[in-house]
Amino acid sequence: MKIVADKNIPFLEGRLRDAELIRISATDIDRDAVKDADALIVRTRTKCDRSLLEGSKVKLVASATIGTDHIDIPWCRENGIAVSNAPGCNAPGVALYVWSNLLRNGFDPSKSTLGVIGCGNVGGIVARWGEILGAKVLVCDPPRKEKGFSDREYLSLEEVLSNSDAITLHTPLISGGNHPTYHLIGKESINHLKPGGIFINAARGEVADTNTIIAAIEEGRIHRAIIDTWEGEPNINPRLLELAATATCHIAGYSVEGKQRATRMALEAVAKTLGINVDLDGLQGSYKAPEKLSTERIISAYDPSEMTAALKADPQKFEILRNLYPLHKEI
Repeated sequence: MKIVADKNIPFLEGRLRDAELIRISATDIDRDAVKDADALIVRTRTKCDRSLLEGSKVKLVASATIGTDHIDIPWCRENGIAVSNAPGCNAPGVALYVWSNLLRNGFDPSKSTLGVIGCGNVGGIVARWGEILGAKVLVCDPPRKEKGFSDREYLSLEEVLSNSDAITLHTPLISGGNHPTYHLIGKESINHLKPGGIFINAARGEVADTNTIIAAIEEGRIHRAIIDTWEGEPNINPRLLELAATATCHIAGYSVEGKQRATRMALEAVAKTLGINVDLDGLQGSYKAPEKLSTERIISAYDPSEMTAALKADPQKFEILRNLYPLHKEI
């Protein structure tokens, strides 16, 4: 067996006992590199579609990430290629990122209302942390409401935007269907936003229209913008970078434990699909939310200032900073 993996996916060495592991950079994962591979282990930087996979031996694309918008899932299924991802792997890391930034930018859980757009694995933990801290939390998630989830009250996007002191995005990037999220925060929806609040995008850059966000900041509708995911990554908008209170290079979920979970899920998919042995020893398992949290503990656990300064000083280093980011620890 031959498995090609992005060289920036950690914790893989020595875990595939019955296969040859080929580690290369995302930019070098091309048709020649994958033609003899039985499986790929990738990140969001590798577009997995017909142009890459046609004519190859690949039986599995395992993404060590939450999102799957970089994979042409219908084409893969039609051509007998299994697809896996790592839902929820980095959710606690993102929750730490979101809450540290909220607290550092004036959000008071005892007085302020948080709006969570998308309440899956990540948004659910962000919302739960808010409730533990004593904040009022409003949630918008049309797919969950449509499916009859009764774990909480699900409001419309307009209701959440107009009644929240801070908005944080946690939706996948979906372009079609009944609930598209591409430019979900755009020229029309931004008019419902409560003025003077905090805006966080740690989901996908394209969920928010960049020009709309820039205008909202300049007009004072958004008081503080925290941007981790950008349209056009790694070529990010210089004006939004300038205006953002926190600007990071798509690393909100880059925790030690989150990376371990993602690698574990990818290895489990390899074992299941290819029928080979893998070593999962020492890799983080599922997350359990703490019963208690303190604002002081959250603030001390994560500080975005160094990354923000580095990215603003040289945005051309977006990918370098992302790949060299020292993973933070979860609470």
